[in-house]
Amino acid sequence: MDALINQLPTGLAIGAVLLLAALGLNFTFGQMGVINMAHGELIMIGAYTAYVLHAWIGLNPAYSLLIALPVAFTITGTLGWLLELSVIRHFYGRPLDTLLLTFGIGMILQQGARDTFGAPNVDVPAPAWLTGGITLTGGIRIHYSRLFILALAIACVIAIAYHLNRSRHGRQMRAVIHNRDLAAISGINTRKVDATTFFIGSGLAGIAGVALTLIGPTGPTLGTNYIVDAFLVVVVGGLGQLRGTVLAAFTLGILNATVEAWADASLAKLIVFAAIIAFLQARPQGLFTVKTRALT
Repeated sequence: MDALINQLPTGLAIGAVLLLAALGLNFTFGQMGVINMAHGELIMIGAYTAYVLHAWIGLNPAYSLLIALPVAFTITGTLGWLLELSVIRHFYGRPLDTLLLTFGIGMILQQGARDTFGAPNVDVPAPAWLTGGITLTGGIRIHYSRLFILALAIACVIAIAYHLNRSRHGRQMRAVIHNRDLAAISGINTRKVDATTFFIGSGLAGIAGVALTLIGPTGPTLGTNYIVDAFLVVVVGGLGQLRGTVLAAFTLGILNATVEAWADASLAKLIVFAAIIAFLQARPQGLFTVKTRALT
């Protein structure tokens, strides 16, 4: 129990990172059925957005991070919207084809990043107000940057939940997910809903990229380090289930941190994967499922 309590702050920080990386996939994969392998590259673009605002435009690090969040959301959201409008919408209902398509798009985006910024990783300095941390009872230290990422993840979840339940597009999006044909004959423009949904999911990837600049360097392969874990979070939580994504992200984060307390990182990753496989064998639909009326 003491070990679990000591690793809880680290686990929450890891869970917040996983949650930010998986929130966009909750829309594009969990709710639209598109296996978007380019989601990691959208995260990478979000991180490079923060780098450009600081290194190329010269914004002060004290506020460049806050400016980078809406800018990255807009840039990656627009890119995702263009991809959906031009190619992805022709592959709905064909998940394996979307996997191959978006994998190729991701490779193109990675090479574009190498040609633009170079292959070596770059650093984005954290603002002064995020340096340092607080020390809790027992000598546990929590960095301000991790607390910021946790607060950002919570804010994104609240905004998404409000959008899904209170906004017109959110209600239309849920209608399209439950029954596309019925939504279409009810007067909902399903193509417009699809494009807007992809914009939001891709924009959330950009926000995740900005947050990741606080915990490590930025490079062309940044997104590949998180894409598999992000998919696992969505699958374990249940496809299209926001509460499942939140619960799965923090559960996997705490589990990973706890296992790493007595094993190396590689063994910890293996144990976590084994636990996920065992869970999905027992409950393949994930933690939560969409409730529907069906004949049995």
